[in-house]
Amino acid sequence: MTLAAIIFDWAGTMVDFGSLAPVDAMRAAFEAEGVAVNDVEIRAGMGLPKRDHVQTLFAAPRVAAAWRAAHGEAPGEAETDQIFQALEPLMQQAGAQRADLIPGVLETVRILRARDLRIGSTTGYTRAMMAPIADRAAALGYAPDVIVCAGETQIGRPSPLMIWKALADMSVWPTSAVVKVDDAPAGIAEGKNAGCLTIGVAASGNALGLEYSDFLALELAQRDARLTSARVALLAAGADLVIDTVADLPAALVARGLI
Repeated sequence: MTLAAIIFDWAGTMVDFGSLAPVDAMRAAFEAEGVAVNDVEIRAGMGLPKRDHVQTLFAAPRVAAAWRAAHGEAPGEAETDQIFQALEPLMQQAGAQRADLIPGVLETVRILRARDLRIGSTTGYTRAMMAPIADRAAALGYAPDVIVCAGETQIGRPSPLMIWKALADMSVWPTSAVVKVDDAPAGIAEGKNAGCLTIGVAASGNALGLEYSDFLALELAQRDARLTSARVALLAAGADLVIDTVADLPAALVARGLI
């Protein structure tokens, strides 16, 4: 196979080590309504379009019960819209604060560009949520050829439509010549449904959920155990292979004879 393009996720893959901005924003949106949601509950829907992510939280029995206790009725479509609308400025703020590039991004992109590969991206963030993140990433040296955001296709993840739109915008085909790189099960499913070779990212993403300094501070045995658990989860979600961070991508592609 002659590789033509790489489609990257954003938070937890290229920026925001630990994918923490969505957790910060979602927690704040629910807390403003008197409902506490925890990291495990939030991370269960990570990678989905943010409105779908809100629906996933409301579908959790404990969260639905907490909302009912706080508001006197079960959450529905109106409440989903309410949280989603409140989420946008919170995501802009949290995303901008956590938009630093994950170590290795610039060197990986340099290697891919040197091989004339197109670089696209998809995200569960809306265009408005992505704006400050994309601006910060560009200022730091990372600017993909295409960004496709939630709401810009009829259906978001785990459907393949955002990837297909990115490839159409870049005039790239077939999908068998494309690699998707993502840290969350929804994004892995997106890549598989699109027909791409799909690579999971274990260390920097949703499964560990740690800032870079906290990840480095883990005792070696604990780090290995958590990485093993993350790799297993990503493989179970359908990843063709799993790397620790995007810094490991060029070596993985070389090992597969793709570059």
